[in-house]
Amino acid sequence: MRALADWLRRYLARLPPEVGSVDLRIVGRTLLHATLVGVVAGLLASVFGRGVDLLQALALERLAGYVPLRAAGEAAHPIAAAPAFRPWLILILPAAGAALAGWVSARFAPETAGGGGNAAVRTFHEQGALTRVRVPFVKIVVSVLTLGTGGAGGREGPTMLIGGSSGSVVARFLRTGERERKILYVAGIAAGVSAVFRTPLGAALFATEVLYRDDFEADALVPAVLASVVSYSTAMPFAGPAPLFAHAPAYPFVPAHLPYFVLLALLEVPVAIAFVRAIALVQRASARAPGPAWLRPGLGGLALGALSATVLTVLGTYVGRPGTGFGILGGGYGAAQVAVMGAGWLPGGWAGVYVLLALCALKLAAASLTVGSGGSAGDFAPSLVLGALTGGALGRALVLLTGDPRLDPGAFALVGMGALFGGVAHVPLSSMVLVCELAGSYDLIVPLMLAEGVAFVALRRHALYAAQRKARDGGGGSGLGRGGVRVGELMTPSQFACAFAPSTPGRSMLEQSSATPSQATFPVVDEGGRLVGVVPAQALQLLASQEGMAAWVVAGDVLEAPVTARADDDALAALVRMVQAGLRQLPVVDEQGRVVGFLDEASVMRRLLFDRPTSPPAERTPYG
Repeated sequence: MRALADWLRRYLARLPPEVGSVDLRIVGRTLLHATLVGVVAGLLASVFGRGVDLLQALALERLAGYVPLRAAGEAAHPIAAAPAFRPWLILILPAAGAALAGWVSARFAPETAGGGGNAAVRTFHEQGALTRVRVPFVKIVVSVLTLGTGGAGGREGPTMLIGGSSGSVVARFLRTGERERKILYVAGIAAGVSAVFRTPLGAALFATEVLYRDDFEADALVPAVLASVVSYSTAMPFAGPAPLFAHAPAYPFVPAHLPYFVLLALLEVPVAIAFVRAIALVQRASARAPGPAWLRPGLGGLALGALSATVLTVLGTYVGRPGTGFGILGGGYGAAQVAVMGAGWLPGGWAGVYVLLALCALKLAAASLTVGSGGSAGDFAPSLVLGALTGGALGRALVLLTGDPRLDPGAFALVGMGALFGGVAHVPLSSMVLVCELAGSYDLIVPLMLAEGVAFVALRRHALYAAQRKARDGGGGSGLGRGGVRVGELMTPSQFACAFAPSTPGRSMLEQSSATPSQATFPVVDEGGRLVGVVPAQALQLLASQEGMAAWVVAGDVLEAPVTARADDDALAALVRMVQAGLRQLPVVDEQGRVVGFLDEASVMRRLLFDRPTSPPAERTPYG
């Protein structure tokens, strides 16, 4: 790939700089880079999706007798199911798959732990969209193990990290700058979601919108659209072009029904808050669990298996087929399909309303156990399913209460899907388009716009992705004096930095520090990776000058109290702290106190000297 990229770069460099008013090098680089990202992300996302399908067919369907509830557009492997339902396998399979995935993640790429959606957003902001080459491949393995054995989460969260990392890897081979790498990273997110969801426009909008609570990554929109289209085309032979959900032939617009959709949005709000809080509750419980961290997803899988085995046995007996899934395991799109179109086993009247609400509660609990315990499964799909089940239940209730034959519960299910996810993920525009593409119809765009707006405002204080930033820096300059620049924009990621344990001997500190001559501050971390102090480069220089001292001094003897910053701190305030502490580099830590990067005085000076409003305009990037 690097040879091909070098050849294409030389070829584009020989082109005339301008033909008319079009810079062919800019257009060519945009098309080339976005196309490469789309192909790579589309292929990897397709491998991931087919791997989940195959493992689910072998482990859950063939061995355990599980009968998945699928949406109309979901593919199935032609593998015969077991002759009888085996609930004891449902009890252990999610735990075994999640525990193995946790070990693989901890052993080969710890950054692949968790669902993937929030990690993808955090990587963009805090690590400059820089990932290791192994990340997308390890993420595929751990996500296939988790979801293929019954993890109650979606594929879109892992695919966000798989696609974004693919864009980062392509940028590395193309030797792009940081800004171009971040744009290709966004394009990769769009390509991954497009390949799994089959929603090329919605995926491109989502990738640029999900990074912020109140803004867009506008520079990346065109590359994201291109990569999304290429990825969609690449994945089509594997997944097919059909929309994910079947729906009614048409949903006529009735202005008198708009107040009902406002009511729907208001009812989706407590469901969204309950989902976010349930995930946080499981996260806190998992953090207190004994044993290594990689085992926690297995504990969540064990709880999920106990819940699922019980429910599948009871409800399966009710419908005459034990083992019927009801959308509890996996993404749950089959349950959303039932909310949209109904099913033969779904009773009429108020009983149908109660069944949909019960499925909503069960899916919320199941998804929280998987996502909250750190399983490699996304919260994207469960959010859509919860919204659909709530909307479907309200739609059926309104039909019973009003007797209006023009009311279609399926319309409320689809609008509820977009309202809940768009509100809690702070992506109102892209979720509207996503739902329309998922259903293959834009009939509901007006009630979607209304419900999305209400839910977006009502859920401002709640976020599915905690790593989202409030807004981009739109100041047009350094912004340091106006609070417009955050530490995360200037920091250098810490993945290749040198760090010490408190017991590290002096000679070892000198040897390790010599391998990173550009590092001026050396963190001292405990066994959990949390910062306990720093050793400035000046202290190591003094240690090296004192003969014999390095033989008996350890890092704990020379460390100083840490002065730190957070990625979302104001850069000017962090710079003041760094100067007051007499440091040349300031460690940047996350919520748990782990070092995620360094704020270097050189990066701040570059921003001050070269990006001030009075300086000449910077050279336009190929994407901007």
